[in-house]
Amino acid sequence: MNSKTYAILKRPLVTEKSTTEKDQRNKLLFEVDRKANKIEIKQAVERFFKVNVLDVATLNMCGKMKRVGRKFTKMPDWKKAVVTIKAGQRVEFFEGV
Repeated sequence: MNSKTYAILKRPLVTEKSTTEKDQRNKLLFEVDRKANKIEIKQAVERFFKVNVLDVATLNMCGKMKRVGRKFTKMPDWKKAVVTIKAGQRVEFFEGV
């Protein structure tokens, strides 16, 4: 694995909804680099987790407004990837969560 794989996949999104998606539909959710495209995300997931990726969907998420004292500030925008893997394959990283 090269450093580009780590630069594309920032972190997995582990929520109640993502856990349900993983169990029922074989979908994994990641926060990815905003400049990464679907092909790069697919290659990074296949290299890193050694699974077959069937589909990649991406969403550009707008940052929320947060209050800091009397002022409001905007959190940064980010990109979410929903990766569908082949049925029967498991990702060991998510198994302990």
